[in-house]
Amino acid sequence: MKTDAVPAPSTRTPVLAEEGPKKKLSDRQKARRMVLQALYQWQLAGAPVHEIQAEFRGYYQGKIDWAYFHDVFPATVAHAAELDAAITPLLDREIGALDPVELSVLRFGMFELLHRLEVPYKVVINECVELAKVFGATDGHRYINGILDRAARSIRTLEI
Repeated sequence: MKTDAVPAPSTRTPVLAEEGPKKKLSDRQKARRMVLQALYQWQLAGAPVHEIQAEFRGYYQGKIDWAYFHDVFPATVAHAAELDAAITPLLDREIGALDPVELSVLRFGMFELLHRLEVPYKVVINECVELAKVFGATDGHRYINGILDRAARSIRTLEI
């Protein structure tokens, strides 16, 4: 497992900027990383959403799509039970056995597939796979890709 799988803003250096010779992240991609980190923190620490939002707002500087972050993070938390119910039939194990990063990525991806129909399903899957590569276990991105691809085929039938 990668060492940067624990993305708590109060204990880590921000992982929002580009890494190595890769392309620069867009404001939306930075916000997506923040959403994932906030979901992870909420899942493990159980802190109230508004406290996590305030902590992230005070911690991260620069150009970030704050509107996206403040919309998607609390909505994903609010729909967590619905998202878990949609994810569970697609899994090859109990949802509680998932790595916390993988669960956060799957909740995030499932939320976008179900509730952010303006985001193409291919973008949702690609962005979640990239997040899993940065924050997840070595081959976790493959698992994320398979689950979200199957979800997209049943949720976004008209788009596919």
